[in-house]
Amino acid sequence: MKYLVVDDSKLARLSLIKSLKLYTGESKIFQATNGLEAVALMDQEKADIVFLDLTMPEMDGYEALPKLLESNPKAKIIVVSADIQKQAQERVIALGAQIHVQKPINTEKMQDILEII
Repeated sequence: MKYLVVDDSKLARLSLIKSLKLYTGESKIFQATNGLEAVALMDQEKADIVFLDLTMPEMDGYEALPKLLESNPKAKIIVVSADIQKQAQERVIALGAQIHVQKPINTEKMQDILEII
């Protein structure tokens, strides 16, 4: 299983990766700081599960999401964002995300996410 964590905040990425490693062990986890990097990594690595922030420089999560799925249609996208407005949630689901969860993700929330997907 390959994972891709996409967030412009280094702290957010490291926190999410720490929680993820508790449940996945030494799986392959890749990191990107924006949507542009994420799409390039997806083209190379074909991640199975993507944790995607929405608000980032270069290419935001809304623009990256369909491109990530184009690169790997079987990927499961989990949007992790501080933007919890109903419109944002509906938009990412319409774009193909599995779920939309509020930042930050702690270990309990990670367990719930991994059980759902």
